[in-house]
Order: sequence, then C-alpha cells, then structure tokens
Amino acid sequence: MAKLHSPFPSLPIFPILQPSQLPGLPLAGRPEKNPILKGLARTAAEAPLDSTGCLTEYRPLTSRTIVNKVTSNRGLPFTHGINPYRGCEFACRYCYARYTHEFMEMTPADFERKIYFKQNAAWLLGQDLRRLKPETQIAIGTATDPYQPLERKLKITRSLLEVFARHSGFRVGIITKSALISRDIDLLKEVAKNNRLTVHITVTTMNAKLARQLEPRAPRPDLRMRTVAELREVGLRAGVMCSPLMPGITDSASSIRAVARAASAAGASFLAAGALFLKPCSLPTFLGFVREHFPEQLEAYKRRYAGSAFVSSAYRERMAALVDQICREFKLGKRHMYEDSAKEPIPQVIEIQPWLPFAPSRAPQSQDTQSQATQIQGTHNQDTQNQGISMRAAS
Repeated sequence: MAKLHSPFPSLPIFPILQPSQLPGLPLAGRPEKNPILKGLARTAAEAPLDSTGCLTEYRPLTSRTIVNKVTSNRGLPFTHGINPYRGCEFACRYCYARYTHEFMEMTPADFERKIYFKQNAAWLLGQDLRRLKPETQIAIGTATDPYQPLERKLKITRSLLEVFARHSGFRVGIITKSALISRDIDLLKEVAKNNRLTVHITVTTMNAKLARQLEPRAPRPDLRMRTVAELREVGLRAGVMCSPLMPGITDSASSIRAVARAASAAGASFLAAGALFLKPCSLPTFLGFVREHFPEQLEAYKRRYAGSAFVSSAYRERMAALVDQICREFKLGKRHMYEDSAKEPIPQVIEIQPWLPFAPSRAPQSQDTQSQATQIQGTHNQDTQNQGISMRAAS
C-alpha cells in the first residue's frame, strides 16, 4: 500500500477535531440554541444531557419556583403543587399530565422519554414556604411521580422532605406509585411531627398483568401494598388511591373490592377512587392501549372522550356510591380527614393475609383462603366479562 505524504509534516493527515472546532455542530450532549423557541421551551431545548437510561434522557431544568398554585375544575383537595421532575418514566397509559411537555414544544410521547429534573429544588422550596400561610395544602407529585426511578440517584424529593421537616403548620400530601418512598420513612416521620402529612399510594388494580400493561415501568401492585403496610407500621397516615377508574377495565365492583381488601389487610388509613380524566393530548396514547388490549371497547371510549375529558356526572355519582359502599364494607376511612390524622393510634403488628400476593411466605391455605385467592386471581376475567355492561352504564 502506498504511503500518504502530507504537504504539512507538522499536521496530521486526518486530524481529530474537537466538537468546538466543527462549525454548525453543537457540543456533545448540549443542544444547539434555537432562536425560535422562547421561555420554558427554549430552556428545555438548551438543557445539557445529564445521563441516559433505557430509552430515556435526563436533563437539568432551571426553575424560579418549585411550589405552584393549582387551578382545576376537578375539585382537587389542595391549593398548591410540587413536581420535582418534569416528565415521568413510569409511562402510565392513562396519564393526563402528558400535556405538560407541550409547553416545551415536545410531543406527548416525549413525556416518558425526556425527563427533566429541577435544579436547586430544596433552596427554592425554602424560599417559597416563606410566602405561604400556615395550613396551606401542598401536594407533592401532582403531575409526575416524585419517586420515579431517577429519584433513587438524585434524591431531589428527599431534599424537599428535609426542608418540610424544618417547617411546621402545613398540610402536605404525597402521591406516588413507587415503593422507593420507604427509603424516606425517617424524614416522613419528622415531617409528620409538625405538619399534617398524608401519603397516597396509587393502586389501580391488583391484577399484576393488567397493571403491567397500564403502567409499564411502575412497581407491581403487591409491592405498593407492602409499602402502605410499612408506612402504617410506623404510624404515618397512608392510604390507597384506586384511580383512575376506567370504564369496562378497572371499574367493576370485583376489581375495586380486590384493591380495598388488600388495602384493608395492609392497614391503610383510607381508600379513594376517581373516574378516568383524559385530556386530548393523552387520548392517542390511551386509545392505543385500548386498541391493543381491549379492542371491543375502542369505539365506546372514542365516543365517551371525543368531546370532553370527563365522564358524565351520573357515572361519577354511581362510582362514588360504589366506592363508598366498599369502603364501609372493609372499614376504610376517608381520604380528607386531616383533622383525625394526629389522633390515629400507631397500629400494632399487621398480620399479612397469606393469600395476598405480597405475603412474605405462603403457609398452607385453608379452603376459605384458597377461594379468596382464586377470587383475586380471577378479577381480570370478571372485569372482561363485565366490560360491555360497564361501558354502557358509563354512557
């Protein structure tokens, strides 16, 4: 092979250029500035790449505040919200919060692939709390899960709890599907000493297969129920959110009763449930799920959510009555009884029922417990049989 000779001996023939020497190309991991984007969209577009996960990018996001005023037509029980992260890796098919990525000129699908974490969150919270009155109701995790996988590494939510532990007089609620919250039990106990703290663990169904289809990257339902038990064992007020109730999928009495039974066995303070709220930006993702797993329900869902993000008031009332009846059956309390939170005694050791999926060991089952286990395992099949009836009722 003939040798190549450079006319400039001091320079290599094929020089290795640094990114800064390549005109028109951005630095590695740093998107090029876009003069068209403005505000939050531009900030997000220019955020450097911090790290990556499974088909997921993580980037920092600068914020001027961490506590946001909440305005909603859904009668939410809190006035302010905190979301340490923007986007959520749990990828729930029904998540209404996908619209938040539209503010950054991104698609709803980016919501679970491009996760932004808020910088200096603890310092911002300290500043924001100075401007809020005592008894202000603040919910952590109103749009994205504060204990999604990235929290294990960054501990932003934990840093917020450290701030709340130094303050008093607030009503603090946490909403999560993650068992990771057990890591922060020490801080949760400190927060609860001088604030009214309530933890909400979301469990849409006890059917593990259906849960994996609905919430691909979230922990199994039995792990979430075990987390409820752990929180209650140390005296924290913790309950179960059986939401959303999806017509023909998770809204049957047998499905709700299975969640309530497991919640009661875990010593939950309460159980609450609400109907599916489906914003237009989330419609394609959810309908794709229905098309794949419940094709016979597709047209009914298209009709139901074509003109509104809400189900009918009649359906909401029927579901509220059913949930209330089931809560009384299993002696589960109300979600918003903040005034009783300080009066609740620390429970004794909770006996885990051996037929529940999160039991530590499986002792020989009696005929009764075997029939109970069969009933839970058959929940999904019963739901499927009742899908047509439930959807007609919802209409």
